[in-house]
Amino acid sequence: MAVTREGETESSQFTPNTDPSNTKEFSQTLQSFAESEKVQLSVFSQTLQTPVASQRRRDWVLNVPEPPGLLSNLKTSFKKTLLCPLENKIQCLGKHPVPTLVSILNVIFPPLSWCKEYNVTKFKRDILAGLTLASLCIPQSIGYATLAKLDPQYGLYTSVIPPLIYAMMGSSRDIAIGPVAVVSLLLSSMIPKLEDPTTNPIAYRKLVLTVTFFAGAFQAAFGLLRLGFLVDFLSHAAIVGFMAGAACVIGLQQLKSLLGISNFTNKTDIISVLTSICKSMHTLNPYSFIIGSSFLIFILSTKYYLARKYKKLFWLAAMAPLLSVIMSTLLVFLTRADKHGVKIVKHITGGLNPSSLHELQFNSPHTAEAAKIGLIVALVALTEAIAVGRSFATMKGYRLDGNKEMLAMGVMNITGSLTSCYVATGSFSRTAVNFSAGCETAVSNIVMAITVLISLEFCTRLLYFTPVAILASIILSALPGLINISEAKYIWKVDKMDFLACAAAFLGVLFVSVEIGLLLAVGISFAKIILNSIQPGTEKLGRLPGSDLFGDVEQYPVATTTPGALIVRVKSALLCFANANFIRGRILNLALEEQDEGVMGSANQNRVQLVILDMSNLLNIDTSSIAALEDLQNDLESNGMQLALANPRWHVIHKLRLANFLKKIEGRVFLTIGEAIEACLTSMNMLPI
Repeated sequence: MAVTREGETESSQFTPNTDPSNTKEFSQTLQSFAESEKVQLSVFSQTLQTPVASQRRRDWVLNVPEPPGLLSNLKTSFKKTLLCPLENKIQCLGKHPVPTLVSILNVIFPPLSWCKEYNVTKFKRDILAGLTLASLCIPQSIGYATLAKLDPQYGLYTSVIPPLIYAMMGSSRDIAIGPVAVVSLLLSSMIPKLEDPTTNPIAYRKLVLTVTFFAGAFQAAFGLLRLGFLVDFLSHAAIVGFMAGAACVIGLQQLKSLLGISNFTNKTDIISVLTSICKSMHTLNPYSFIIGSSFLIFILSTKYYLARKYKKLFWLAAMAPLLSVIMSTLLVFLTRADKHGVKIVKHITGGLNPSSLHELQFNSPHTAEAAKIGLIVALVALTEAIAVGRSFATMKGYRLDGNKEMLAMGVMNITGSLTSCYVATGSFSRTAVNFSAGCETAVSNIVMAITVLISLEFCTRLLYFTPVAILASIILSALPGLINISEAKYIWKVDKMDFLACAAAFLGVLFVSVEIGLLLAVGISFAKIILNSIQPGTEKLGRLPGSDLFGDVEQYPVATTTPGALIVRVKSALLCFANANFIRGRILNLALEEQDEGVMGSANQNRVQLVILDMSNLLNIDTSSIAALEDLQNDLESNGMQLALANPRWHVIHKLRLANFLKKIEGRVFLTIGEAIEACLTSMNMLPI
């Protein structure tokens, strides 16, 4: 593919005539054009190198206006984020009330922007996608509720209200909303430390609903205050490792239901689970194992073989869990397998979502812990949902608004906590099914929610004999999608430190707990940032042949150094108390090494007399770094060298000027490295300030 200029396509590029009769003429034209450009560049370069022009550019660097301070930046950011949009809307509302009101409603309710183009064809596709989605959602929701250690109906409740709220407020047209495995695991691993779901299920349920409220409140606040960057604290590598570890833990937890084991540990680490399985093998129920493993093979074969080999059979893979529930329920009912130790779901409360406002615990001694768990769950749920939504939005060519997504997720979880739902978010597996089924808009979520609601109203009695083992099979069948081995290999190939965070999250979740896994991953990610900040590298720069550009001599071996000068650049955007002395020592050692090499060389003029610090990377400095620069200047002077600065940024030159540092280096501050070399080595333009 040809290289094109920005804003142009290949077809718009000039293509020379390949006719042999015009080849010579075309070559002469190109040569003439190149010579004229070369002459113009030469004249321009000579103009730049005149003493007057050089002094003028030096004045540009030194006489900059005062940059905005911290309070000014915060005020501007707050005004741009909240006040300006609100003021503009209020002003427009007075002048043009109807169009402005429509615009405000479009911002709050994104579906209003695409509903004008909605038609019968799209509606038919959304109905098909919604029904297909519901066939997968119903059994998964029941299974995820049991994973969260709640009654089965709470998973179904979570697949009714949150999807309806999201369909009105969300900006994604493909994402499928409902309970997911990772969030269910987080709740079932963290909340039991506060309330035991076995001995006190009512108190446990109340805490889950309270955590859901806090999670929604945090998500809504992130969206309103445009704090989406908080989601980035969980790096991509950490999420990959965490998801894989969570998948393994969920799989281990489901062995209890799959094997029909009675006594099982409440711990989630692999050692405790495997130990518990070994001790309870004598209680294994073979009928549960046969039912669960048989339908697990059926679901996996339809999902990973039939659906991939025959693309038109995607609906079979989506309906396989529901078919498995129906067939296994009939099997248990006809054979009375429950009389032989096969555990069944039994009674599922039907009907509309009951109000749970009275169950929220804001005066409980566990309220603070519930808020902490809510924050963790909110971040994990948002990370998964936004990642899923952006992936499918990219495929369809529309933009996903992260802040609107956070607000929509927050409102739906707050509403869900008031209507007996636990934390809902976007599911990758169900979103993939929704996408494959041909969904056009979020109406598919509405169709799914209505279908689940009808099932709650009329079909819950039919699930009485559903074996618990089939729910374990459905959960296990969804876990391979959480383990991304190819992505882990890619992370290892590109960045070993990122892979360390990925591995820490995986091993922490698998061998200790979910919280420790997350803490390790975030800790290593921050340690990477801190390490790079405390001990940044330095680059020795050289001039690239035929240009005025300077690059790292190790990265560009063709770059040539300037005799008598050492040009150094710091690999950091911040020079502060944490790294200032380290950088000072690195630069001084490098200068002394270069000076010793020059003395030992054949030519005395190669001895380093000038150290140029390229400050183009540095965005800011503090008083500790200014003191370190003063020490560096003194150390260099005592060794017969001078310090010069090139291309300092706005805040940097302002603080250096306030600290009178420019006088101490006799005004050796320049716009470019080339000017610093020209001026200092020829003793020109070194005027005191």
